[in-house]
Order: sequence, then structure tokens, then C-alpha cells
Amino acid sequence: MMALKKAVITSAGLGSRMREITNVLPKSLIPLYKAENSKKILVPIIDFIFASISNVGIDDICIVAGDKEHLIKKHLEEKKIKNVRFVSQHPPKGFGAAVLAAEKFSSGDPFMLNTDDIVLTSGYDVLSGLFKKLNPDALFFIREVGNPKRYGVAVVEEEDVFMNHKVFRVTDVEEKPANPKSNFAIIGLYAFSGKIFKALRDSSSGENVELTPAIEQLIKDGGRVYAILIKDEVTLNVGDPENYFKAMSYTFNEAEKMLKP
Repeated sequence: MMALKKAVITSAGLGSRMREITNVLPKSLIPLYKAENSKKILVPIIDFIFASISNVGIDDICIVAGDKEHLIKKHLEEKKIKNVRFVSQHPPKGFGAAVLAAEKFSSGDPFMLNTDDIVLTSGYDVLSGLFKKLNPDALFFIREVGNPKRYGVAVVEEEDVFMNHKVFRVTDVEEKPANPKSNFAIIGLYAFSGKIFKALRDSSSGENVELTPAIEQLIKDGGRVYAILIKDEVTLNVGDPENYFKAMSYTFNEAEKMLKP
């Protein structure tokens, strides 16, 4: 059994769906509400991501950043957040390329992966605990959606229950399929063994490197890949206007319940 002690946050994307904001700020600095001294205030989503990761005992963190890296560094310095390493990615060449950039940081150790535009209101302990129990090559959250064509999709077989969450063995994945094989969408919170880096290289077929084909490659290579079905967790997403409105509304109404960054 191997516990997760490292985490990677990818923050190198252009954020084109939020370009009126991301022309100025990286997605990781887009704000959400929380309560402080009985007042609602705005703090960047990265503060909630750090709090969630730290709450499961992970304090060795790498941020893969793009051309607004200096803004993230300045924010973390102001918050006195330490034990953070930065890897630069210019220009962005796909989600998988951002993960591949963290290979030296991983040094073959397993790691949690969080995109900079989502945070779950809970569930990080489920991901961490199940990874320690199963020691898989990949583990991630999924949720049922009405239009799976918009997402990375997982084909699964029900396997077990862990901490009141259904656990599935993943038999296939596909990225934004025209004819989806399931309605289980992959959420941007993962945990991987070091095998993901070879899979990223082996699955790359062009200038851009994507993560979903690498997970598919892991499965083809006999890797053990599992998924956790979202239960009570709420996915706060700042990656597009519609979801950002939902995230702002949720955190405004539930500010007192939000993790304290």
C-alpha cells in the first residue's frame, strides 16, 4: 500500500471559454465565495484546492503553469503557502502535456492530479484512501451526465463500495465521443502511479498530448484503472461561464460550509 504524498495542479491552459477573465488571470485565480468573520468574501479557487489537498496530508505540490505563472507565485507568497514547486509550460500543448511536464517532480512516485478549474466540496479523503487500499495505476471520480458527448467518458464495471461510494473497474475511456459507450463523465480530480508518464508518451500522436488517450493506453497495457462515483460531493467548476455561475451561486449560498483556505 502506497499513500499519496504528492500532488500536481495543472494551470497552463489558456482558458479560452473564460477568455474575458483569463486574458488577465489564470483560471486558478478565478474567485469563489467563502465566509470569514461572518462576512462573505472572494478568494481564488486555488486556495480551496490547496486546502482540500492539504487536508489529506499532502504537502508536496507542483504547479504546472503557463505565461501567468508570476501571478500565481505572487498570490501564494502573499498567502505564505510553501512547499510548492513550479514547472513552466510554454505554449500549452494539451492537458496530457501539462501532466507530462511534472514527471521529474513525480520521480516515479504516485501523485494526486487536480485541474486548476475545478474543486470538489469533499471526497479528497475518498480518493486518497482508496488509492492507498488498491494501489492502482489510475483512479478518478466520475458522475452521470445527460450529454456525455461533451466529456471524457469512462466505460465501467461495478466492483466494490468504499466509504459509502460505489467503486468501478474502468475497462475503457474515450474523449468527447460522437457515440458514447456510457454516460459516466470523468471529473478533473485524479490519482496516478508513475506509469502514466510512459502511457502519455506512447499515446501521443501529434503536437498536443492529451490525458484521456493515455488512460486508454494504461488500460491496454494491463494497468489497473478504477473510478469512484460522485455521491454527495459538489463539483465547483470555473472553466466556463455557465458552470462558473453555478459555482458562484453555490459558494455564495453555502459560504459558511466552504473549506477554510
